[in-house]
Amino acid sequence: MTQPRASGYFRTRYERDLALLDTRTRKAWLAAFLVALAAFPFVAGPFELELANQVLLASVGAVALMLLTGYAGQISLGHAGLLAAGAFTTGILFKETGAQVWVTLPAAAAVGAALGVIFGLPSLRLRGLYLAVSTLALHFIVIYLGNEYETKRGLFTGIVIDPPQLGPWVLSDPRAWYFVLLAAAAATVLVAVNLVRSRTGRAWRAIRGREAVAEALGISVPRAKLSAFVISSTLTAVAGCLFAYYRGFVSAEAFSLFLTIQYVAMVIIGGMGSVLGALLGTVFVVLFPFVIEGTMEGLGLVDQLASIVFAVNYAAFGLLMILFLVFEPQGLVGIWRRAQNWWLLWPFKQKPLAGAR
Repeated sequence: MTQPRASGYFRTRYERDLALLDTRTRKAWLAAFLVALAAFPFVAGPFELELANQVLLASVGAVALMLLTGYAGQISLGHAGLLAAGAFTTGILFKETGAQVWVTLPAAAAVGAALGVIFGLPSLRLRGLYLAVSTLALHFIVIYLGNEYETKRGLFTGIVIDPPQLGPWVLSDPRAWYFVLLAAAAATVLVAVNLVRSRTGRAWRAIRGREAVAEALGISVPRAKLSAFVISSTLTAVAGCLFAYYRGFVSAEAFSLFLTIQYVAMVIIGGMGSVLGALLGTVFVVLFPFVIEGTMEGLGLVDQLASIVFAVNYAAFGLLMILFLVFEPQGLVGIWRRAQNWWLLWPFKQKPLAGAR
């Protein structure tokens, strides 16, 4: 039997439905995309390479939050606190013991998992706004402890961390960092995609829809919620560890509440319940401030608005989130899917069913 076009509409076997790449077309596009990613750092300038590294670094945390909020339906406002926990674990271990990356990375993951258990337990009884407030406490606790450590050690400018070292090789070149972060982002995406297709991911989707129905179907709701918090927190803490090494320092000021809002925006703007949406949202949110500044510069307003550029970014960012929530609740991934359907079905028009809106 020949394979159909890469529309995904003609799968005839369960094995093909489970396959990540079920057509030659998709495999060819993926191969071309991987070649483009591999060639990018050799043709990009320093500024473009820095932006790409920022996107790859942020995508790890965005995918982790998507698992918790987009798939499991658990609201979390402590994402910046988890990033800070991973970063401070790395910084403190390096400062106090001189630990290298093969020690700090697992330690950050373990701290993230522990925090996921501690702050995931309230999710067994709390929902909605109350759950969001309980996770917000995580942010303030971690930042307070980080500030206390900096003050007692006299590190008023933050904890300086040497680049990670593997034998004689020191990871300091931006191009080398690009490939390391690309590998981390790719591994996170693969873990997330396989998780959401597993029994655990199906349980998350069930409790997001309706907990009572999920429990009636035999799903352990407490276990599903707790696993979502633990896995998401672990991945986020690992992202914090990478952040600490990439930036070369750790400071409490780097993990403001606005950072949490940015990650929430990545999930909302990208599209809830989609790993691809998390990636699209990450690219959009990371590049958006530079687009705003470039637009102001093109209009000749940089000098007049130089003192309020940050406020303009804030205002534009908030307005954009409102517009997406009102006019495009499916986010960028919804736009992508409609464009993909139009391309795959062209020149035929897709007519709605009778009575459907």
